Amino acid sequence: MSGIGKPFPRFELKGTVSNDINKAFKTFTHDSFAGKWQVVFFWPKDFTFVCPTEIAAFGQLDKEFKARDAQILGVSIDSEFVHLAWRQAKEELRNLPFPMLADIKRELASSLGILDPVEGVAQRATFIVDPQGVIRFVYVTDLNVGRSPEEVLRVLDALQTDELCPCNWKKGEDTLKAA
Repeated sequence: MSGIGKPFPRFELKGTVSNDINKAFKTFTHDSFAGKWQVVFFWPKDFTFVCPTEIAAFGQLDKEFKARDAQILGVSIDSEFVHLAWRQAKEELRNLPFPMLADIKRELASSLGILDPVEGVAQRATFIVDPQGVIRFVYVTDLNVGRSPEEVLRVLDALQTDELCPCNWKKGEDTLKAA
């Protein structure tokens, strides 16, 4: 699996950005948000049970991430058309403020090393990528266990201090000073 300090892979993926079929799709690349922090999170499959809870929770925190100059990108191995159908069918996904990227060839998931060998889907993985395109945080849970977008936001805050942050540190608290 790609890890801390490694460059985030180059990619070009179609994303679903709207429920209107005439404006629903846009192509995104590794350069689409150059110079910004990126939070790239993967879920296994659309039309499942745990995934929409996480996706909606990331959507609810989108303004918080944007306030920190960070762009959220959600990704699964489903097509952009499946993403569109899911957004249209699932109330909590209808107004998502970030793109749902379609990694149908599984190229990005494979290059990151997060393609589940048994299920053939992306693992429930999250990456925080700094403005230089370097992976600074990796978080992977079991396919059956949802993650905490609040924890991802907390870690982004800590990374952006560029200082030593103790356990459970939160934005606004003192950081550690090396003696």
